[in-house]
Formats: sequence, C-alpha cells, structure tokens
Amino acid sequence: MLVLSGTIGAGKTSLTNLLATHLHKPAFYESVDDNEILPLFYKDPKKYAFLLQIYFLNKRLDSIKKAASDDRSILDRSIFEDSLLFHLNADLGRATNTEVSIYDSLLSNMMEELPEDTHKKNPDLLIHINISFDTMLKRIKKRGRSYEQVDQDPSLFEYYKELDERYSDWYENYDKSDKIQIDGDKYDFVENPGARGQVLQLIDQKIATL
Repeated sequence: MLVLSGTIGAGKTSLTNLLATHLHKPAFYESVDDNEILPLFYKDPKKYAFLLQIYFLNKRLDSIKKAASDDRSILDRSIFEDSLLFHLNADLGRATNTEVSIYDSLLSNMMEELPEDTHKKNPDLLIHINISFDTMLKRIKKRGRSYEQVDQDPSLFEYYKELDERYSDWYENYDKSDKIQIDGDKYDFVENPGARGQVLQLIDQKIATL
C-alpha cells in the first residue's frame, strides 16, 4: 500500500494517477469535487471544521478497506495527515479542544478496529511531495476552485502559510511506515513530462528496498 502526502497543490492526485498507470494497480482518491461540506467549511470554518474532519475520516477509512483487497494499491492522501490539518484548524480557533480530543480518540479507535488479518492499518510506504510555498499558491490559483482563492479570502494566506510550515515537522516525525520525500519543485512532474520518469524511478528504487 502506497500513500501520498503533501500540502494543498503538491500534486498528490497527479502522482497517484502516474503510479496507478505505472504499476497497473488501483488508486483511491480523496473526496474533493463531490464533497458538499468542503465549500461550506471555507465559508464558515468554525461551524464546519469538525464535520468536515469526520467526513474525511469516514472516507479515508473506507478507502483503506477497499485498498486492502489488492496486493498493491495507491491512496492519494494519508489518514494520518488529517490530524495535522485538524490540529491546525483548532489552533486557528476553528475547532475546540474537545472536538480535537474526540477526533483523535475516534481515529485511534477506528484504526484499532481494523482486523489485522484482512487489512493493513499502516501503509508500506509514505510518499511525501515537498513543494515551496510559492508553488503551492500558484497551483491553488491555477486549479481555480473559488473557495480556495486568496484574492477572495485574504485570511487564507496565513492558513496556507502555517499549513506549509507544519508539514515539514509532520514528515520528520512520521513513523508509521517507511517514507520517501520527493522534491516537487526540482521534479515538477505536474508540469514537466520529463520529470515524471525520474520521480517514478526514485519511487521504484525505494520500493525495491522495502
């Protein structure tokens, strides 16, 4: 089980697509475009942060269960990243300490309930895409989701900045599986076709060591 991680606009979905084609294996994607709660969260974060987090937790666990049915699969976001995002929302006043405590406890309990004999609780490899803050902002603007745009909500700039900074510590402390970091600025597989083969080679080499 391969799991992607990275901040908004890192290229998780793009790399998931590449890996699924390269490995001829199924991919499982974060529910974004069909997510009715996400636009509501951007309009009123305090009201919808906890609901959004529970929604993602439910979808993520469902993906893990489905991914376990194949000997090799790719998920476009780690379930362990969600705690990072929710703790950030709490620190920004968008969620309460009680809600964070409930979420963390629920995540722990749900992961424990996965039967060991039929499901992987943790991935075999975490693939973290590291991009610069400027690249993140450019990609958010380019993909054009109205509720994500800084020019429509200037407060998002600080949110994105804090999110970018926290990902570095999150990756350093991640210990649920083997991991590899891809420099998404150096190897711009999203825009540069030539970089795609290089990234796949790096991942193939890492997989061979597992």
